[in-house]
Amino acid sequence: MHLAVSRRSRNVSRVKVSFVSSPDFRRHQNGSYESGLYHPEIPDRLDAIENRLRRIGVWDELVIVDPVPSTAEQLGAVHDLDYVAYVEQSCVDGPLSLDYDTGVVRESFLSATLAAGGACRAVDLVMNGDSDAVFCAVRPPGHHAERDVAMGFCLFNNVAVAAEHARRAHGLERIAILDWDVHHGNGTQHLFEHDPGVFYLSIHQFPHYPGTGAASERGLGAGEGATLNVPMAAGTGDREWVDALEGPMTKAVDAFRPQLVLVSAGVDAHAEDPLSETLVSVEGYRRMTEVVADWALRHSRSRIVSLLEGGYHLDALSRSVEAHVTSLRATPGRS
Repeated sequence: MHLAVSRRSRNVSRVKVSFVSSPDFRRHQNGSYESGLYHPEIPDRLDAIENRLRRIGVWDELVIVDPVPSTAEQLGAVHDLDYVAYVEQSCVDGPLSLDYDTGVVRESFLSATLAAGGACRAVDLVMNGDSDAVFCAVRPPGHHAERDVAMGFCLFNNVAVAAEHARRAHGLERIAILDWDVHHGNGTQHLFEHDPGVFYLSIHQFPHYPGTGAASERGLGAGEGATLNVPMAAGTGDREWVDALEGPMTKAVDAFRPQLVLVSAGVDAHAEDPLSETLVSVEGYRRMTEVVADWALRHSRSRIVSLLEGGYHLDALSRSVEAHVTSLRATPGRS
């Protein structure tokens, strides 16, 4: 049962937040342990998140959801099926590198299909009224994956698969994807840049990997105007990042009126993260979550699905995800 709340009041009880999790996400490796090479995208990331949520007493208040693998139809809505088959065979043949920083082992295909499938299940939960918001603690991440290219630690574009599932399974016409990972989500932008029904908004360090995400990139053809990039310089922090969300991004979202808000919730813009030069704090992520929750409250009956992307300093990662999840729990549910 969902709490009836006033849309004007923020003094409300916590809402139902689900947490997509599976031990099988740990089975993916970006290469073999025997190689002796350090890679920042490791299974310990999920252990750090879950251990912190258990330690502070939040874990038992979440609805823990087991993912199911994505179907060929769900993946094929976003990726070429020849590419899906290539990833699967590469995993069978693994350990292999699909690009210079994206590796697979035999178990990676299961992890990747569970990540995309978990994102689809999260959409079903909020659309069917079983949860108000869902956080997906998945790996491998997804927002760099192109239609037929693996890159940037990503195999399948989880948030894009979720968006297409929301349209095909639930008939949604307007979906917003906010990406606040420190790295621009080139794959997500390119998959939807011709599409006026999916508004892609990204705040990210620029210039930085992968080199895309200039403010001039606003979408193409029918999708022109449905992409908003707000690049941030190295050294920027909470004030600049929150101002961007509260200012131009809120204006754009209010004009678009999304029926569902998806978040590529990488937390590697944190000041302690080794892969960025930006200075966002845990409190910054808490405030950004509150802004996005306000978007969802006004436009999508508080429906939010967020998915883990980057975040490679284990303590900063776990504290930032804690701030995100606890802020989701403290926001109003549906009226």
